Amino acid sequence: MRVLDAVVERVRRRTEGGSAQRQSLDLRLFTAAAVAWPVTLVALRLPAVASAAIAAAGALLAGGLVVRGRRGAVRAGDRVGLGRHGGVDGPAGPDRRGRVLETVALAAAAVAVTCTATAGHLITRQAGTVDRLAAQRAIVRVEGVVTSDPRPVAAGLSGHRSLVIAKFSVRQIIGRGMRSAPHTPVLVLGDERWLSVHWHERVAVAGRLRLADPGEDIEAVLTARGPPRVVGGAGPLFDAVESVRSDMRTATEGLPSDPRGLVPALVMGDTSRLPQDLNDDMRATGMTHLNAVSGSNVTMVLLATMWVAGWLRIRGRWRLVVAVVALGLFVLLCRPEPSVVRAAVMGVVGLVGMSLARRTAGPPVLAAAVLVLLVIDPWLAASYGFALSTLATAGLLFFARPWADLMARFLPRPLAPLAEAVAIPMAAQAMCAPVIVLLQGSVSLIGIPANVLAAPLVAPATMCGVVTVLLAPVSVDLARLTAWLAALPTAGIAWVAHTCARVPLGMLPWPDGAFGAVLLAVLTLVLLCTGAWLLRTLWVRPYLAGAGAVLAAAAWAPTPVSGWPPPGWVYVACDVGQGDGGVLATGPGHALVVDTGPEPAAMDRCLDRLRIEVVDAVVLTHFHADHVGGLQAVFDGRQVRALYATPVSSIDPTNADDEASEEPLVRSIAARHGLAVQTLATGDILDIGSVHALVLGPSRLIHAGSVQNNASVVLDVRTHGLRLLMTGDIEKEAAAMVLAQLKRLPDAPGVDVLKVPHHGSANQDSELEHYVRAPLAVISVGAHNDYGHPAPRTLDLLRDSGSTVERTDRGGDIAIIARNGAPLVARQ
Repeated sequence: MRVLDAVVERVRRRTEGGSAQRQSLDLRLFTAAAVAWPVTLVALRLPAVASAAIAAAGALLAGGLVVRGRRGAVRAGDRVGLGRHGGVDGPAGPDRRGRVLETVALAAAAVAVTCTATAGHLITRQAGTVDRLAAQRAIVRVEGVVTSDPRPVAAGLSGHRSLVIAKFSVRQIIGRGMRSAPHTPVLVLGDERWLSVHWHERVAVAGRLRLADPGEDIEAVLTARGPPRVVGGAGPLFDAVESVRSDMRTATEGLPSDPRGLVPALVMGDTSRLPQDLNDDMRATGMTHLNAVSGSNVTMVLLATMWVAGWLRIRGRWRLVVAVVALGLFVLLCRPEPSVVRAAVMGVVGLVGMSLARRTAGPPVLAAAVLVLLVIDPWLAASYGFALSTLATAGLLFFARPWADLMARFLPRPLAPLAEAVAIPMAAQAMCAPVIVLLQGSVSLIGIPANVLAAPLVAPATMCGVVTVLLAPVSVDLARLTAWLAALPTAGIAWVAHTCARVPLGMLPWPDGAFGAVLLAVLTLVLLCTGAWLLRTLWVRPYLAGAGAVLAAAAWAPTPVSGWPPPGWVYVACDVGQGDGGVLATGPGHALVVDTGPEPAAMDRCLDRLRIEVVDAVVLTHFHADHVGGLQAVFDGRQVRALYATPVSSIDPTNADDEASEEPLVRSIAARHGLAVQTLATGDILDIGSVHALVLGPSRLIHAGSVQNNASVVLDVRTHGLRLLMTGDIEKEAAAMVLAQLKRLPDAPGVDVLKVPHHGSANQDSELEHYVRAPLAVISVGAHNDYGHPAPRTLDLLRDSGSTVERTDRGGDIAIIARNGAPLVARQ
């Protein structure tokens, strides 16, 4: 691309001195931040003492380099004083070496600062008894402050409709005869009664603790027992903010569904009423920065504030004061959670960097912002959102303005503003694409056009939304009028998302994981370096472009599948969200269902799409809600002949589970339909149609980890020449027993498909995956779940085991097809 040539030429001119030297970019602090970030990520997974040791080493290295640099500067000054000019001994050589030393010293100092902060955070949050009680899975009574809005994520605990999660800072904990007053963050799993709790209220609750995974931004997970009890208010300021948010929801209540959810999301990041289909389509088109608090929201608010200040003839530094006050109020309105603070900082950096007067200040300001945020919250180093915000901001700083200027040269004057509208999403997309691949396993081709089409609608939607927020506390009736004004452009944004999400070939499949990210990063770099030459070549030889298009089309769909279900399907992992729901074909219109997902609607749609009329049997691996919540859907309009489940009964006092169970719900549904719940034990065999399944677990009750998870029914399935291993939610302890069972089987063929345990959680037995080495690994998991599933270490483990990973959160139902004794994959 010509822009890279222009950038290289600018860099060359800077090295020659003169006026161009004043425009040079100082990347020393930027490099230091780039080094400190991954070191902080490593330090999060180490004890606090190790983090402190890394900090000490960084400080010593920085101090040593500073001393060495000063001595070198003195010697260089002596040589210059002797009258030598230029050459090897002149000032250019020592100055270049000095800049390298300064960069390394800054990097070491940055590591020292961030690791010191990390050690301090670890010591502070691990003080008290939360970790010890969580390691013992103790039942405790806690008081603490709610630090995030409670929100439902799935069908939930026994007798309730929803599983609700919330972040919680423990301020007092009592359990096992111990009492402490820490400041430890935990994740609370509750029921719908938690939805009445407001952000920053102090509540008391009892529940069972368990440890969180290493490196998480929480120390433990608390499964609540009983409703929360509010023992302290949020305070006048936070109550006022909550009242404004409530008034905003009231003002937008009468809008159509898409604008009703999108207007509050645009203005204050409130996605509580955003329709799921709109959320999915915005994710598919790379527009999620609009329905969450992001740097673009902050930039828009700051620009609007500066415009209003100018209209009011506020000048000089007072305009800056107004902008800072507005930003503070905006952060309070959106909740000062880490993601909001991050977005506020990145929005300010982006605004500074895009300023014509301060372009050279952008990279140092961005680097300083990254370091400050890592000091405030080191766990941002592990946040994909933080990475995306930083990379998008870097794209704006380095590429958006030059690309916009270049494109504007080739556009008519009336269309010149379109150049910036195209350059901004293009720069952000180019920088963020490798990280997005880690999350989605695909490359969006429609993201830039979608954002360009939506860009003209964002400003009026945001401005009208801000006016609605300001009017709502004064007069809800007036706010309803401006809400309808905001609804018009937001309806257009929703239309763009829905339409672009359905464009054929809008998403390009791509290898996921670190390999896919590195591959895309290298390809992007190659295109940046050779783009201009490539375009010239294709312009001169258009037949090369045609040949490339033909090859791309052939690679896109070498074995097209017409219709659904695909011919020859033997197993389908249904997209049921954060849960498990699988279907094994036993004959035309017949199936064996293994788990039913968290809620009926998704399971019902999956079975309808597969045209299942008779369910020969249902196997419920265990009684957690995300595996049995959709059971009723299996009976709706279908004949169900048998129902099997784990032999571990959560209502048996001798085998009391430590987590909530939906066994009463299962037995109630079975009784209504005249079926008995039959139990399966190790060694049992199910021969149903074309499916032969051997039960490998549970072999005995395991009093470790989650009792219910480890009590999952495990099936070794043979069908149509394929072997599938269905593992439920088994954890390390049960997985070791399943491995022992597999090793005892004589002359068993290799496993073709592994249904990965527990949605790909980090609690895996690596020996089982390495022993199985299935060519295909299927993970049933919900998109953007709050458990971190699938865990990166599990994905790495599966790749090391030679498995290709397929996930339901990246494209819907997954069908396994038997073709000449080998498994093929098709998606709905």
